[in-house]
Amino acid sequence: MRRVRHPPRADFAARAAELGFSFHTIDGAPYWVEDAHYEFTADEVDALDDASAGLEEICIEAVDRLVKDGGGYHLFGLSDLACQLVEASWRNRHRHVYGRMDLAFDGSGPPKLLEYNADTPTALFEAAVVQWEWLQAFDSRVQQEGGPDQFNSIHEKLVEAWRQYGIQGAVHFTSVGPGLSAYVEDRGTTDYMRDAAHQAGLASVVLDIEAIGWNGSRFTDAEGRVIETLWKLYPWEWLVAEEYGKLIPESRCLFIEPAWKMLLSNKAILPVLWQMFEGHPNLLPAFFEPGRIDGPEVSKPILGREGANVALDGRPETPGEYGTQPRIFQAQTELFRADGQHAVVGSWLIAGHPAGIGVREDTSPVTTNASRFVPHLFR
Repeated sequence: MRRVRHPPRADFAARAAELGFSFHTIDGAPYWVEDAHYEFTADEVDALDDASAGLEEICIEAVDRLVKDGGGYHLFGLSDLACQLVEASWRNRHRHVYGRMDLAFDGSGPPKLLEYNADTPTALFEAAVVQWEWLQAFDSRVQQEGGPDQFNSIHEKLVEAWRQYGIQGAVHFTSVGPGLSAYVEDRGTTDYMRDAAHQAGLASVVLDIEAIGWNGSRFTDAEGRVIETLWKLYPWEWLVAEEYGKLIPESRCLFIEPAWKMLLSNKAILPVLWQMFEGHPNLLPAFFEPGRIDGPEVSKPILGREGANVALDGRPETPGEYGTQPRIFQAQTELFRADGQHAVVGSWLIAGHPAGIGVREDTSPVTTNASRFVPHLFR
């Protein structure tokens, strides 16, 4: 694994516009890195693939154990309503579409799970589409003998996942509305996910989450149409806290991602996984109590987002609004570093199967919503 610098494309802005990549610059700062890329070997890609598959397997086993036991929900801070929804969605075998595992990896040891963005991961469009277009422009010998390739079958697997889901009727796609800071990136992710579903032959409707209504028995959109299936880029913990959250059990609405993902998207899953699978090569030691790790540890709020309120050993806590939440304590591990950047590998799971990666980097060892996306290839 190495970071390679190269000249940026002179026509990148025009290419981004053609792709619909409107958030390559956010709040005046570059989000997409056009003058560098990460290179992996084929063996390193295999290691990431294998680690992601193995981690997904133990995550699903952990959810199954938690639901069957029913006694561990308090560790996740779930309300009675949330527990009810988790159990119903798991027992009804509600299928999942996507998730992103953030991995620490430098090519010299096994990838280590930092956390699992299992409910509302972003950076999807740039991983699936934009970096593939970059590779084709970077080297015309893509997938030819002696040419580079990319660990990236995200789009094809995503379309197939939608095709195989078995959905009847239209899918409603929702995210936060204009005026909120996450709108541009969230809407870009939503539009791309909707496009993948459309390519799978599904009808779709897009709406702001604030426009969802209730007709007395079902959720409805702004036109009064019943919402049968809702793909939401809106965290489950926020949904269940809304006034209409209590209506979800009677709504007969299929939610994607399913409610059982509340267990995997919560950082409490990290010490639970360590307790269940202690010593697993792709896990870092993690506990609910501080001081149990032999070495430096990282403190994380269980429902923190985008690197907020994370405290690395010897460093002040990052800013954020999650500082009063319960915390977990995870062994601190070194990230890959080059050119003053710390890199985290985001490994995408589509319908539970590894499908590709995207790399985010930052001058800080904590990845935040301001961290940049860097394309990759392997040889």
